[in-house]
Amino acid sequence: MKIALILGTRPEIIKMAPVITELERKRIKYFIIHSGQHYSYNLDKIFFRQLSLPRPDYKLDVGSTSSGEQTGLIISRVEKILKKDRPELVLVQGDTNTVLGGAIAAKKLGIPVGHIEAGLRSYDERMPEELNRKLTDHCSDFLFVPTIKSRDILLREGISKKKIFLTGNTIVDSVKWNINEINNSKKFKTMPKKYFLVSLHRQENVDNSKRFKNIVNGLKKIKKEYMIPIIFPIHPRSKKMAKKYKIDFKGIDIIAPIDYLRFLHLEKNAFLILTDSGGVQEESCILKVPCVTLRDNTERPETIEVGSNIIAGDNPEKILLCVNKMLKQKRNWVNPFGDGNAASKIIKIIQNKI
Repeated sequence: MKIALILGTRPEIIKMAPVITELERKRIKYFIIHSGQHYSYNLDKIFFRQLSLPRPDYKLDVGSTSSGEQTGLIISRVEKILKKDRPELVLVQGDTNTVLGGAIAAKKLGIPVGHIEAGLRSYDERMPEELNRKLTDHCSDFLFVPTIKSRDILLREGISKKKIFLTGNTIVDSVKWNINEINNSKKFKTMPKKYFLVSLHRQENVDNSKRFKNIVNGLKKIKKEYMIPIIFPIHPRSKKMAKKYKIDFKGIDIIAPIDYLRFLHLEKNAFLILTDSGGVQEESCILKVPCVTLRDNTERPETIEVGSNIIAGDNPEKILLCVNKMLKQKRNWVNPFGDGNAASKIIKIIQNKI
Protein backbone atom coordinates (compact mmCIF):
# COMPACT_ATOMS: atom_id res chain seq x y z
CA MET A 1 0.00 0.00 0.00
CA LYS A 2 1.13 3.52 -0.84
CA ILE A 3 -0.57 6.70 0.36
CA ALA A 4 -0.30 10.25 -0.98
CA LEU A 5 -0.65 13.08 1.53
CA ILE A 6 -1.54 16.46 0.03
CA LEU A 7 -1.04 19.62 2.09
CA GLY A 8 -0.29 23.27 1.52
CA THR A 9 -0.77 25.34 4.68
CA ARG A 10 0.74 25.39 8.15
CA PRO A 11 -2.42 24.09 9.91
CA GLU A 12 -2.40 21.12 7.52
CA ILE A 13 1.25 20.40 8.32
CA ILE A 14 0.49 20.50 12.06
CA LYS A 15 -2.57 18.25 11.81
CA MET A 16 -1.01 15.84 9.31
CA ALA A 17 2.15 15.44 11.41
CA PRO A 18 0.69 12.72 13.70
CA VAL A 19 -0.57 10.83 10.63
CA ILE A 20 2.89 10.94 9.02
CA THR A 21 4.46 9.77 12.29
CA GLU A 22 2.03 6.85 12.42
CA LEU A 23 2.75 5.91 8.80
CA GLU A 24 6.45 5.87 9.66
CA ARG A 25 5.81 3.73 12.73
CA LYS A 26 3.76 1.24 10.72
CA ARG A 27 6.30 1.33 7.85
CA ILE A 28 3.61 2.16 5.30
CA LYS A 29 4.82 3.74 2.06
CA TYR A 30 3.75 7.31 1.46
CA PHE A 31 4.74 10.51 -0.28
CA ILE A 32 3.98 14.16 0.45
CA ILE A 33 2.77 16.75 -2.05
CA HIS A 34 3.09 20.37 -0.90
CA SER A 35 1.01 22.79 -2.97
CA GLY A 36 2.83 25.92 -1.81
CA GLN A 37 -0.51 27.60 -1.00
CA HIS A 38 0.71 29.07 2.30
CA TYR A 39 3.49 31.63 2.48
CA SER A 40 6.74 30.09 1.28
CA TYR A 41 8.63 26.83 1.57
CA ASN A 42 11.38 28.61 3.50
CA LEU A 43 8.94 29.51 6.29
CA ASP A 44 7.30 26.08 6.14
CA LYS A 45 10.71 24.40 6.55
CA ILE A 46 10.64 25.43 10.21
CA PHE A 47 7.38 23.56 10.74
CA PHE A 48 8.65 20.40 9.04
CA ARG A 49 11.85 20.54 11.09
CA GLN A 50 10.14 21.21 14.44
CA LEU A 51 7.62 18.42 13.89
CA SER A 52 10.37 16.00 12.78
CA LEU A 53 8.78 15.46 9.37
CA PRO A 54 10.45 14.48 6.09
CA ARG A 55 10.62 17.17 3.44
CA PRO A 56 7.86 17.07 0.76
CA ASP A 57 8.54 14.79 -2.20
CA TYR A 58 6.76 17.16 -4.59
CA LYS A 59 6.37 20.95 -4.52
CA LEU A 60 3.74 22.54 -6.75
CA ASP A 61 4.58 26.26 -6.32
CA VAL A 62 0.99 27.41 -6.91
CA GLY A 63 1.65 30.59 -4.93
CA SER A 64 -0.85 33.25 -3.91
CA THR A 65 -3.49 33.99 -6.53
CA SER A 66 -7.28 34.05 -6.84
CA SER A 67 -9.15 31.17 -5.20
CA GLY A 68 -10.41 29.72 -8.48
CA GLU A 69 -7.08 29.96 -10.26
CA GLN A 70 -5.23 28.49 -7.29
CA THR A 71 -7.62 25.53 -7.06
CA GLY A 72 -7.33 24.93 -10.82
CA LEU A 73 -3.52 24.94 -10.65
CA ILE A 74 -3.59 22.46 -7.78
CA ILE A 75 -5.92 20.09 -9.65
CA SER A 76 -3.75 20.19 -12.77
CA ARG A 77 -0.40 19.75 -11.02
CA VAL A 78 -1.58 17.11 -8.55
CA GLU A 79 -3.12 15.10 -11.38
CA LYS A 80 0.23 14.88 -13.19
CA ILE A 81 1.95 13.59 -10.05
CA LEU A 82 -0.76 11.04 -9.25
CA LYS A 83 -0.60 9.69 -12.81
CA LYS A 84 3.14 9.20 -12.48
CA ASP A 85 3.29 8.03 -8.86
CA ARG A 86 -0.11 6.42 -8.36
CA PRO A 87 -1.11 5.68 -4.74
CA GLU A 88 -3.88 3.45 -3.40
CA LEU A 89 -5.29 6.36 -1.39
CA VAL A 90 -5.03 10.15 -1.21
CA LEU A 91 -5.32 11.80 2.21
CA VAL A 92 -6.28 15.47 2.64
CA GLN A 93 -6.96 17.40 5.83
CA GLY A 94 -9.18 20.40 6.48
CA ASP A 95 -10.81 22.95 4.22
CA THR A 96 -8.29 24.77 2.03
CA ASN A 97 -8.04 25.12 -1.76
CA THR A 98 -5.28 22.50 -1.54
CA VAL A 99 -7.72 20.04 0.05
CA LEU A 100 -10.42 20.54 -2.58
CA GLY A 101 -7.97 20.58 -5.51
CA GLY A 102 -6.22 17.44 -4.29
CA ALA A 103 -9.50 15.59 -3.73
CA ILE A 104 -10.84 16.47 -7.18
CA ALA A 105 -7.61 15.44 -8.91
CA ALA A 106 -7.66 12.06 -7.15
CA LYS A 107 -11.34 11.37 -7.83
CA LYS A 108 -10.94 12.20 -11.53
CA LEU A 109 -8.31 9.45 -11.66
CA GLY A 110 -10.42 6.96 -9.73
CA ILE A 111 -8.20 7.07 -6.64
CA PRO A 112 -10.03 6.85 -3.26
CA VAL A 113 -9.92 9.97 -1.10
CA GLY A 114 -9.76 10.15 2.71
CA HIS A 115 -10.80 13.45 4.28
CA ILE A 116 -9.40 14.07 7.76
CA GLU A 117 -11.45 16.52 9.86
CA ALA A 118 -14.60 15.94 7.82
CA GLY A 119 -18.08 17.17 8.70
CA LEU A 120 -17.29 20.68 9.93
CA ARG A 121 -19.80 23.38 8.99
CA SER A 122 -20.07 27.12 9.66
CA TYR A 123 -23.17 27.41 7.40
CA ASP A 124 -21.68 30.59 5.96
CA GLU A 125 -21.03 30.09 2.24
CA ARG A 126 -19.35 33.48 1.98
CA MET A 127 -16.35 31.68 3.47
CA PRO A 128 -14.29 29.89 0.79
CA GLU A 129 -13.42 27.28 3.43
CA GLU A 130 -17.09 26.32 3.81
CA LEU A 131 -17.41 25.49 0.10
CA ASN A 132 -14.11 23.60 0.15
CA ARG A 133 -15.08 21.40 3.08
CA LYS A 134 -18.57 20.66 1.76
CA LEU A 135 -17.38 19.70 -1.72
CA THR A 136 -14.52 17.62 -0.35
CA ASP A 137 -16.82 15.75 2.03
CA HIS A 138 -19.21 14.84 -0.76
CA CYS A 139 -16.52 13.44 -3.04
CA SER A 140 -14.57 11.54 -0.37
CA ASP A 141 -14.62 7.79 0.20
CA PHE A 142 -13.41 7.87 3.81
CA LEU A 143 -14.61 10.66 6.10
CA PHE A 144 -12.68 10.83 9.37
CA VAL A 145 -14.81 12.98 11.69
CA PRO A 146 -13.54 14.57 14.91
CA THR A 147 -16.81 14.58 16.89
CA ILE A 148 -20.29 13.06 17.05
CA LYS A 149 -21.71 16.43 15.96
CA SER A 150 -19.65 16.38 12.74
CA ARG A 151 -20.71 12.78 12.10
CA ASP A 152 -24.37 13.71 12.46
CA ILE A 153 -23.97 16.64 10.06
CA LEU A 154 -22.72 14.28 7.34
CA LEU A 155 -25.53 11.80 7.97
CA ARG A 156 -28.10 14.60 7.62
CA GLU A 157 -26.51 15.57 4.31
CA GLY A 158 -27.11 12.05 3.01
CA ILE A 159 -23.57 10.67 3.17
CA SER A 160 -23.52 6.92 3.79
CA LYS A 161 -22.64 5.93 7.36
CA LYS A 162 -20.36 3.26 5.85
CA LYS A 163 -18.01 6.06 4.75
CA ILE A 164 -17.95 7.87 8.12
CA PHE A 165 -15.48 7.06 10.91
CA LEU A 166 -15.37 8.79 14.30
CA THR A 167 -11.69 9.21 15.18
CA GLY A 168 -11.25 12.44 17.11
CA ASN A 169 -9.11 15.29 15.81
CA THR A 170 -5.40 14.92 15.10
CA ILE A 171 -4.86 18.39 16.59
CA VAL A 172 -5.14 16.74 20.03
CA ASP A 173 -2.37 14.29 19.09
CA SER A 174 -0.21 17.16 17.90
CA VAL A 175 -0.83 19.46 20.87
CA LYS A 176 -0.17 16.72 23.44
CA TRP A 177 3.08 15.66 21.78
CA ASN A 178 4.39 19.17 21.29
CA ILE A 179 3.41 20.42 24.74
CA ASN A 180 5.54 17.59 26.13
CA GLU A 181 8.39 18.78 23.91
CA ILE A 182 7.97 22.34 25.22
CA ASN A 183 7.76 21.21 28.86
CA ASN A 184 10.94 19.16 28.48
CA SER A 185 12.92 21.83 26.65
CA LYS A 186 15.10 24.46 28.33
CA LYS A 187 14.37 26.81 25.43
CA PHE A 188 10.89 27.55 26.77
CA LYS A 189 10.71 29.32 30.12
CA THR A 190 7.66 29.44 32.35
CA MET A 191 5.68 32.61 31.61
CA PRO A 192 3.10 34.38 33.82
CA LYS A 193 -0.40 34.63 32.36
CA LYS A 194 -0.16 38.39 31.98
CA TYR A 195 -0.90 38.96 28.30
CA PHE A 196 -3.63 38.50 25.70
CA LEU A 197 -2.74 36.64 22.48
CA VAL A 198 -4.25 37.57 19.11
CA SER A 199 -4.48 35.54 15.90
CA LEU A 200 -6.20 37.28 12.99
CA HIS A 201 -5.93 36.44 9.30
CA ARG A 202 -9.24 35.37 7.73
CA GLN A 203 -10.31 36.96 4.49
CA GLU A 204 -13.71 38.07 5.82
CA ASN A 205 -11.96 40.06 8.57
CA VAL A 206 -8.73 41.49 7.21
CA ASP A 207 -9.92 42.10 3.65
CA ASN A 208 -12.81 44.18 5.01
CA SER A 209 -11.64 47.63 6.11
CA LYS A 210 -14.57 48.23 8.47
CA ARG A 211 -14.32 44.84 10.20
CA PHE A 212 -10.54 45.02 10.52
CA LYS A 213 -10.68 48.50 12.11
CA ASN A 214 -13.55 47.46 14.41
CA ILE A 215 -11.59 44.45 15.70
CA VAL A 216 -8.48 46.55 16.32
CA ASN A 217 -10.61 49.10 18.17
CA GLY A 218 -11.94 46.23 20.27
CA LEU A 219 -8.36 45.21 21.11
CA LYS A 220 -7.61 48.77 22.18
CA LYS A 221 -10.61 48.73 24.50
CA ILE A 222 -9.27 45.54 26.08
CA LYS A 223 -5.86 47.16 26.55
CA LYS A 224 -7.43 50.20 28.19
CA GLU A 225 -9.53 47.99 30.52
CA TYR A 226 -6.86 45.50 31.60
CA MET A 227 -3.58 47.35 31.04
CA ILE A 228 -1.61 44.21 30.12
CA PRO A 229 0.16 43.47 26.80
CA ILE A 230 -1.74 42.32 23.73
CA ILE A 231 0.63 40.20 21.62
CA PHE A 232 -0.25 39.92 17.94
CA PRO A 233 2.05 37.78 15.71
CA ILE A 234 0.87 39.36 12.48
CA HIS A 235 0.00 37.18 9.51
CA PRO A 236 1.48 38.38 6.17
CA ARG A 237 -2.02 38.86 4.77
CA SER A 238 -3.07 40.92 7.80
CA LYS A 239 0.11 43.01 7.58
CA LYS A 240 -0.50 43.70 3.88
CA MET A 241 -4.13 44.75 4.41
CA ALA A 242 -3.31 46.79 7.53
CA LYS A 243 -0.90 48.85 5.45
CA LYS A 244 -3.51 49.28 2.72
CA TYR A 245 -6.20 50.41 5.19
CA LYS A 246 -3.75 52.44 7.32
CA ILE A 247 -4.68 50.53 10.47
CA ASP A 248 -3.29 52.08 13.68
CA PHE A 249 -2.00 49.39 16.06
CA LYS A 250 -0.98 51.81 18.81
CA GLY A 251 -0.91 50.00 22.16
CA ILE A 252 -0.83 46.52 20.55
CA ASP A 253 2.44 44.56 20.49
CA ILE A 254 2.85 43.55 16.85
CA ILE A 255 5.47 40.84 16.30
CA ALA A 256 6.58 38.88 13.23
CA PRO A 257 5.03 35.45 12.45
CA ILE A 258 6.50 32.77 14.71
CA ASP A 259 7.06 29.03 14.48
CA TYR A 260 4.57 26.49 15.81
CA LEU A 261 6.26 25.61 19.09
CA ARG A 262 6.73 29.26 20.06
CA PHE A 263 3.11 30.02 19.20
CA LEU A 264 1.89 26.98 21.16
CA HIS A 265 3.98 28.17 24.11
CA LEU A 266 2.34 31.61 23.87
CA GLU A 267 -1.10 29.98 23.69
CA LYS A 268 -0.46 27.79 26.71
CA ASN A 269 0.54 30.76 28.87
CA ALA A 270 -1.94 33.37 27.62
CA PHE A 271 -4.47 35.08 29.91
CA LEU A 272 -6.97 34.74 27.04
CA ILE A 273 -6.81 34.21 23.27
CA LEU A 274 -8.65 36.24 20.63
CA THR A 275 -8.74 34.60 17.20
CA ASP A 276 -10.51 34.00 13.90
CA SER A 277 -8.67 30.69 13.38
CA GLY A 278 -10.49 27.38 13.69
CA GLY A 279 -7.34 25.56 14.74
CA VAL A 280 -6.58 28.08 17.48
CA GLN A 281 -10.13 27.68 18.84
CA GLU A 282 -9.38 23.95 19.14
CA GLU A 283 -5.92 24.44 20.65
CA SER A 284 -7.16 26.92 23.26
CA CYS A 285 -9.88 24.44 24.25
CA ILE A 286 -7.34 21.62 24.61
CA LEU A 287 -4.94 23.85 26.57
CA LYS A 288 -7.69 25.14 28.92
CA VAL A 289 -7.21 28.77 27.88
CA PRO A 290 -10.39 30.86 27.36
CA CYS A 291 -11.02 31.96 23.78
CA VAL A 292 -12.95 34.79 22.11
CA THR A 293 -13.68 34.18 18.43
CA LEU A 294 -13.57 37.27 16.22
CA ARG A 295 -16.13 35.99 13.72
CA ASP A 296 -19.91 35.80 13.36
CA ASN A 297 -19.95 31.98 13.39
CA THR A 298 -17.76 28.95 13.95
CA GLU A 299 -17.43 25.46 12.50
CA ARG A 300 -16.23 24.37 15.96
CA PRO A 301 -19.53 24.71 17.92
CA GLU A 302 -18.29 22.08 20.39
CA THR A 303 -15.99 24.74 21.88
CA ILE A 304 -19.00 26.98 22.56
CA GLU A 305 -20.97 24.11 24.09
CA VAL A 306 -18.24 23.09 26.55
CA GLY A 307 -17.65 26.71 27.57
CA SER A 308 -14.11 27.29 26.28
CA ASN A 309 -15.09 29.77 23.56
CA ILE A 310 -17.53 32.56 22.73
CA ILE A 311 -18.47 34.32 19.47
CA ALA A 312 -17.82 38.07 19.53
CA GLY A 313 -18.03 39.20 15.90
CA ASP A 314 -16.38 42.53 15.12
CA ASN A 315 -18.25 44.97 17.38
CA PRO A 316 -15.66 46.62 19.71
CA GLU A 317 -18.01 46.80 22.71
CA LYS A 318 -19.13 43.19 22.26
CA ILE A 319 -15.52 42.03 21.98
CA LEU A 320 -14.75 43.63 25.36
CA LEU A 321 -17.92 42.17 26.94
CA CYS A 322 -17.01 38.70 25.66
CA VAL A 323 -13.50 38.99 27.10
CA ASN A 324 -14.95 40.01 30.47
CA LYS A 325 -17.32 37.04 30.40
CA MET A 326 -14.71 34.46 29.39
CA LEU A 327 -12.24 35.60 32.06
CA LYS A 328 -14.86 34.70 34.68
CA GLN A 329 -15.23 31.22 33.17
CA LYS A 330 -13.85 28.26 35.11
CA ARG A 331 -11.24 26.37 33.12
CA ASN A 332 -12.73 22.96 33.87
CA TRP A 333 -14.33 22.18 30.52
CA VAL A 334 -13.87 18.78 28.87
CA ASN A 335 -11.97 18.67 25.58
CA PRO A 336 -14.50 17.40 22.96
CA PHE A 337 -11.94 16.54 20.25
CA GLY A 338 -10.76 13.13 21.36
CA ASP A 339 -8.11 11.38 23.39
CA GLY A 340 -5.01 12.14 21.32
CA ASN A 341 -5.03 8.86 19.38
CA ALA A 342 -6.78 10.04 16.23
CA ALA A 343 -3.85 9.31 13.89
CA SER A 344 -3.51 5.68 14.98
CA LYS A 345 -7.28 5.19 14.58
CA ILE A 346 -7.20 6.68 11.07
CA ILE A 347 -4.32 4.49 9.90
CA LYS A 348 -5.87 1.38 11.44
CA ILE A 349 -9.11 2.03 9.53
CA ILE A 350 -7.17 2.54 6.29
CA GLN A 351 -5.26 -0.71 6.81
CA ASN A 352 -8.49 -2.60 7.40
CA LYS A 353 -10.35 -1.09 4.45
CA ILE A 354 -7.68 -0.98 1.72
